[in-house]
Amino acid sequence: MEELLKLIKEKAASYKEEVIAIRRHIHQNPELSFEEFNTSKYVCSKLEEFGVEYQSGIVKTGIVGLIKGNNPESKTIALRADLDALPIVEENDVPYKSVNEGVMHACGHDVHTASLLGVAKILTEVKDQFEGTVKLIFQPGEERLPGGASLMIKEGVLENPAPKSIIGQHVYPQLEAGKVGFRSGMYMASTDELFMTVKGKGGHAALPHLNVDPILITAHILTSLQQIVSRMSHPTSPTVLSFGKIIGNGATNIIPDKVELEGTFRAMDEQWREEAHVKMKKMAESIAESMGGECEFKILKGYPFLVNDKTTTENAKQSAIEFLGKENVIDLDLRMTAEDFAYYSQLKPACFYRLGIKNESENITSGLHTSTFNIDERAIETSIGLMAWIAVKELKN
Repeated sequence: MEELLKLIKEKAASYKEEVIAIRRHIHQNPELSFEEFNTSKYVCSKLEEFGVEYQSGIVKTGIVGLIKGNNPESKTIALRADLDALPIVEENDVPYKSVNEGVMHACGHDVHTASLLGVAKILTEVKDQFEGTVKLIFQPGEERLPGGASLMIKEGVLENPAPKSIIGQHVYPQLEAGKVGFRSGMYMASTDELFMTVKGKGGHAALPHLNVDPILITAHILTSLQQIVSRMSHPTSPTVLSFGKIIGNGATNIIPDKVELEGTFRAMDEQWREEAHVKMKKMAESIAESMGGECEFKILKGYPFLVNDKTTTENAKQSAIEFLGKENVIDLDLRMTAEDFAYYSQLKPACFYRLGIKNESENITSGLHTSTFNIDERAIETSIGLMAWIAVKELKN
């Protein structure tokens, strides 16, 4: 295996610039969730160029490739990347800035897809040196419910052949390029979208006794709902309840008829998640009714929690130590963000790890989902080499 490790490192260094160019092309031509038609065609063209067997058109834009080593039926493992971008106007001044106004790869999916293509090239060239099959999953719609992962699973992505385990990676702006992070067990939260409409009776703000003020009702509801987190959740069950959009379209002297809100609920326990849904809805509706108004509380259930299989993750971490050195591999904290990779982790032993992309000296520090998000492209060499090495080691384990 030492010779194969050395060979993969050499190939990662050799193909770094090619994969950077692929990443820049994808970054410059972003497409929103479930609309990744040109991205899908581009990925297919690269797989053909690399000589990788594939099937396209899964959930319209999804692609599954197969790289068969010696004795291909002995074991299959899967590697996953996501294709979609976000509805954000890019503010970076770079040659590969998005040409699709209002759409941007601000979550690193361009890196994930380009990296998996780089891994495909490397593994195809060394397939006579490992046993088993590597399944490549290029998935649409990670950023939009119900999540492309759930839809691809329904269309059989985890069958024919069925992988024994699945590996994914995600860029991590808080970690320097050249480093990676792992966490076994519970890692990321479930996510639900909340839509609330508080109805009252609008009118002149100077005559509140003639109105039913939905602004005031909303204020009471928001304050009370925080009890879900501060008083009702178990201390060992991290919970987040946040509202990011509130529209009460009145004026300085006008009380509106209604207030509309949108928010998110995050948890790491499925039983508590279901209980909290009931409590939130009942609390909001009761408060509104007690103040003379009405509340419609809708919950759009999203991704489940993401759990990393202990054995799969520890094996991947050890592979990372072998590839990068112990000083470049860190342990991650729990994270209340969500990922539809969680659907895979509910069905197969999984490892979802983080790829460092930060470079403070070059001011590459912006967070995910921001208009100035970018990466230190030195991370590409780390990404393609490490994932290729993790894959061949996982086939051997």
